[in-house]
Amino acid sequence: MAFERRHELWTFDIFPKVMAAGKEKNIHIRPFGDRLFFTVGNEYTAVLTWLHGGSEDQYPATGYRRRIPVTATENGIDIKVTLPYEGEYRIKFTNEEDDNLTFAVYAVDGDLTDVYPFIGDLHMHTNYSDGDHDPANVVASYRAHGYDFLSITDHRRYYPSLYAIEQFKNIPTEMNLVMGEEVHLPPIKGFRVCPHTINFGGEYSINSLVEDEAVEEVGKDKKFRATREDCPEVMTRDEFEDKMTELAKGFEVPDNVDPLVASTLKWIYDEIRKANGLAIFVHPTWITGNTFHDSDALNDWLVENKIFDAFEVLGGENYFEQNGYQTVRYYEDKARGYRYPVVGSTDSHNCTPENRNAYICSTIVYSPENERRAIIDSIKNFQSVAVDTISKEFRLVGEMRYVRYGCFLLKNYFPIHDDACFEEGRMMKQAIYGTDDEKQTAIDMLKLMNGRMKKMREKYFSF
Repeated sequence: MAFERRHELWTFDIFPKVMAAGKEKNIHIRPFGDRLFFTVGNEYTAVLTWLHGGSEDQYPATGYRRRIPVTATENGIDIKVTLPYEGEYRIKFTNEEDDNLTFAVYAVDGDLTDVYPFIGDLHMHTNYSDGDHDPANVVASYRAHGYDFLSITDHRRYYPSLYAIEQFKNIPTEMNLVMGEEVHLPPIKGFRVCPHTINFGGEYSINSLVEDEAVEEVGKDKKFRATREDCPEVMTRDEFEDKMTELAKGFEVPDNVDPLVASTLKWIYDEIRKANGLAIFVHPTWITGNTFHDSDALNDWLVENKIFDAFEVLGGENYFEQNGYQTVRYYEDKARGYRYPVVGSTDSHNCTPENRNAYICSTIVYSPENERRAIIDSIKNFQSVAVDTISKEFRLVGEMRYVRYGCFLLKNYFPIHDDACFEEGRMMKQAIYGTDDEKQTAIDMLKLMNGRMKKMREKYFSF
């Protein structure tokens, strides 16, 4: 995603970058060539400081500074350290010409040990609804931009996400493709319950629980609407209307919230959870028809009653009213005592770089593995941050520990990670759309590449 790496990472490799606090580790600094700052055989002093403690001179109670003598070899520099506290550390060197060079590493503790950062998108569209590109084209393009996981969430349709998974079933890739959909249900007695909902990773479709567009297009066969056999049967529209009308009777909500809207939304979110999916509340301050997509009153009710699993705090549009207002709401809700997980997504309808909104937001998830269930569980456990890349300077939304760690990763790890993803994404596209020879070449290349991301994590993270 073209994150700007720290300058020294163009000429040096440093690993591990992330390590467990309180454990002794060997940090390796390897130059890309010779005549780069250090002279082989000379001694240098590595000055190690903890970013969060302040200056040792001005804040002696918290300031942390250690001076470690090291000798440069043909392989570079090796430093044995124990980082006592969680957070970012800087390692500064001064050479014979009085030039300075600084590297950054990070220590993690608690729930950030034994988990890895995966970046992805939980909300995007293809030409199976109102997007411009085929599912496989979308998947390959986002892999080339550094995405570890994504879900195709077409409007009213679950089956395009299954189609994307099927397209890459026999193609070697470490990208995690997750089933999903954006839920829009039919009108109830002429009234359409409008708020959109994302079903990320659910094992069956919510849209296809009712005879609507998806069922009309591909039928009721479970292979198009579920990944498990025990999914609910499809309701007729009349059955659905009667069910939702009955749910709304006596449903207690404030006077400024419509009971039919609230009860239907609660049913949708509950059904997503029954499907073992992540129920995401999306873009409430998206401006459509000269009003917000969701009323402030409904937004308050959803938050105060803990109806959803995660809030799409960033995504969709680049004007301030959407992501700006949603960010303020998130922090004000926290101040009011309401805590909920956050994600960021593009809500993309076009995956080309010329589309300004194609890569504007994403989610970093701290998870033990890049797998659907693990990603969902980690988000539910608040181990995620939303990433805003609308402007050149990124920003992060979430809880402080996770934001600080994410900031470090976006400057020190993800630029290298994205380099490795680019060629894989290009080969994934060739494996789908190339000539027969090109397809075979791409698959052969992908077989050689397969496992690189796992090895990269093992190199740069040491717990």
